[in-house]
Amino acid sequence: MTDITQQNCRMPHQTNRPSLQSPLKILSVLFVHLLLTHSCKGQSQLIGSSQPIVATVGDDNILPCHLEPAMDVAAMILEWTRSDLDPIYVHVCRAGQDVIHIKNPSYKGRTSLFTDELKQGNISLKLSKVKLSDGGKYKCNIPKLNKQSFVELFVGAVCSPVISLAGLDRDRGGVVLQCESKGWHPQPEVFWLDGEGNLLSAGPTETVRGPDDLYTVSSRVTVEKRHNNNFTCRVQQNNINQTRETHIIVSDDFFKLQSSSSPAIIGLAVCLAVCIVFISLFFVWKLKQNKTKRSRRDETEGGSKNVSKSNDTQMQPLNAEGTEGETVDPTVSAENKRGKEKTKHIKVSQDEVNKLQDEKETEEKLRMDLEKKNKELKASEQKVAELQKQNISCATIQRSVRGDVFVEEVDLNGKYVCLSNKSNKEQELNGCELQIRVNDGEPIIYRFDSYKLKAGQTITIRASDSIPLHKTPTDLVGWNQISWGPEDRVLVTLFSSFGEEMAMRSHNPQHRQ
Repeated sequence: MTDITQQNCRMPHQTNRPSLQSPLKILSVLFVHLLLTHSCKGQSQLIGSSQPIVATVGDDNILPCHLEPAMDVAAMILEWTRSDLDPIYVHVCRAGQDVIHIKNPSYKGRTSLFTDELKQGNISLKLSKVKLSDGGKYKCNIPKLNKQSFVELFVGAVCSPVISLAGLDRDRGGVVLQCESKGWHPQPEVFWLDGEGNLLSAGPTETVRGPDDLYTVSSRVTVEKRHNNNFTCRVQQNNINQTRETHIIVSDDFFKLQSSSSPAIIGLAVCLAVCIVFISLFFVWKLKQNKTKRSRRDETEGGSKNVSKSNDTQMQPLNAEGTEGETVDPTVSAENKRGKEKTKHIKVSQDEVNKLQDEKETEEKLRMDLEKKNKELKASEQKVAELQKQNISCATIQRSVRGDVFVEEVDLNGKYVCLSNKSNKEQELNGCELQIRVNDGEPIIYRFDSYKLKAGQTITIRASDSIPLHKTPTDLVGWNQISWGPEDRVLVTLFSSFGEEMAMRSHNPQHRQ
């Protein structure tokens, strides 16, 4: 009984013990929770970007920076700085107001914060119209919280290349193309491709670095006639993941012209050279003939002069009866001789003048013939050059900056324009503009709204009065009516939503004349 009574007394004591300790446990758990919550708030992290931000010159970019977990920083001082600048401040904000007087002048009017998102801890910096000098390491700082983070900006510059016909390669029977692109940073690479996308063997790339630290690259390649005379110059920079391309289509007639014009020029030059040689030989022969005649004439005149002198000394004057009379006055005889000799000299001088005039006329005629031949040669060379220039201008130019979307076809009757996606990826055309300029007039503009051009797909933008009866999803209504014809100059350009040229195709009927 005693044991049972003792057990009964202990049991209530044991059951009441947990009830006494439970409030203490609850309080301790709440206390620990409050400590953890407070410590978590104190451990907010300012997060930037672990990878460099890549931007191109002229673009608008955002340097990310935010608190995690989020908290309101609208009333705090927020700083963006670069340690390599003087002054170092890129952007400073105090209680939601920008501080201008301590800001670096190179960033004036180009930086801003997202003021509506400061309460959520977002202090990302928007940098407008990026310059090449903007590249560097930026620090995002909240002095009150003693929090900072770093973001590195890498700036590049790009420019679309330009292709021109540089000349002819008569040894290979090909055409020399030159590609030049100005305003790149860092230094890019240049590649030539044929219509099937195969790399072409080109000469070494020439690179020039300007005083603005931008690079100009140029490259030449000799292409021969093939079934697809579409050639591409591609300029790319892998560090900034940028590529620009330009395409050119060289017509078959140009290869025929250069192959046929070469023998013509050579034959014309040979004929001219032969004519010049014959004219020169004839001129030399004529001079020798004149010299020979002159020497013979001088010898003849000298002999007759000697004979006349001897006769004068031997003959005596006769009187009226025919007998030898008195001697003639020597003074009169000498005067008569001088008069006769003077007459001879006058006659000889007149003959020489006439012959010299004949020679001059002959020389003038030869000179005029030579000038005529030179003019004929220059006219022939100019005609060949004009034919070559005319053929060059007949080349159809088609450009695609990214190598993805092309202006595939422009209807000469103003009914439609075709765009094609030749890449293996879907292309977003939302916000893009198709501009059609006719004879330098105001452009016809078609804007794409939430349109995606599938890989390998071709779409047709049509005039409203040329829509077929069975309209397909790839037929879009572009403009109100047919706006140009075959005799109009038409330039079709596709621009991205940022105003960047993506593709181009032109038609100029004057080049066909």
